[in-house]
Amino acid sequence: MKKKNFSRYILFAILSILSLTGSGQNTTLSAHLKELSNGAVTLFYMKDGLSIVDTSLIQNERFEWSTDLLEPTRITLTVGSSFYHFFAEPGNIQLNGIADRTDTYVLKGSSVQRDADLFDAFTKDLRHTWDSLYTALREAPAEQKAIIEKERKVVRSQNDKRVEAFILNNPASSYSLYLIGLERDFSRIRYLYSLLDDSVKQTFAGDKVAKKLGALSRSQVGEQIKDFTQPDTLGNSISFNEFKGHYVLIDFWASWCIPCRVENPNVLKVYNKYKEKGFEVIGISLDDKMQSWKKAIRDDKLPWVNVSDLKGAKNDVAIAYAIEFIPSNLLVDPSGKIIAKDLRGDALDQKLAELYD
Repeated sequence: MKKKNFSRYILFAILSILSLTGSGQNTTLSAHLKELSNGAVTLFYMKDGLSIVDTSLIQNERFEWSTDLLEPTRITLTVGSSFYHFFAEPGNIQLNGIADRTDTYVLKGSSVQRDADLFDAFTKDLRHTWDSLYTALREAPAEQKAIIEKERKVVRSQNDKRVEAFILNNPASSYSLYLIGLERDFSRIRYLYSLLDDSVKQTFAGDKVAKKLGALSRSQVGEQIKDFTQPDTLGNSISFNEFKGHYVLIDFWASWCIPCRVENPNVLKVYNKYKEKGFEVIGISLDDKMQSWKKAIRDDKLPWVNVSDLKGAKNDVAIAYAIEFIPSNLLVDPSGKIIAKDLRGDALDQKLAELYD
């Protein structure tokens, strides 16, 4: 696997989807990485809904790590400045390779990791093409970006087909469940989940995806928003029902989310354009620190109502509507019905123009 840098919001979302853990059987990882200096390695994973950080001391290019796992669990191992992601499961696992070259790592004893490696090989050509297009997009002049985006769309479609093919051929694999956990579209998740074997659906992780489907169903266009209450920056309880009778944008964001901060000026522009016509925005922050949240509101000059229970990604409203990636938003009509979602930039302006003009 390659060394990667993950933005905080993406990494947290993936880890929360795929916490396949609970109290269970012993798992032991024995590693021998050549040229590994003495010190310690760090392992990150989710267990019982909590983020766990373990360390293991290195001696003579070797280290050992043990924990109790109920089911296969995605682990992030940090070796120096490199990240290596793998699936651990109950039993004994061996890891070998050259310390600073994660592409040489070989993991044995994990059937889920074996399936992950098979999928990586199955999609290697698409990943290479995707990376090349990403580089080209960054360097291309404005007039060529649309052409490259079309090519990226084709690659994305090809990858979707391979994901479906893999799940069809491996319906009892926990890795198939992992792939479904990375999906965002409700209809696609529902379809792919239907392909799984019951043995996977009945696992802790399978039940979690089923609950995610239930939450996603509540955030679909045409569904009614149920009343919710969260505190604003002064601790006042703000209820969604107070905004009924208006078009309302429920905007999920966070101070640490760079794409959210980039989008805030666009929302502000649209808000100022339509506020006299009754348009409202409720900002729901996935922050967990009051100071950071309030500073971002001041810095971005956000005049609308901002609320948060300061539970981070476990914000009650975010969980209720399966909000795992931000920025994200729901546009609600005066009756409380969702009429659009994830509108950004000009798309939000155009939709409001249809409604008000």
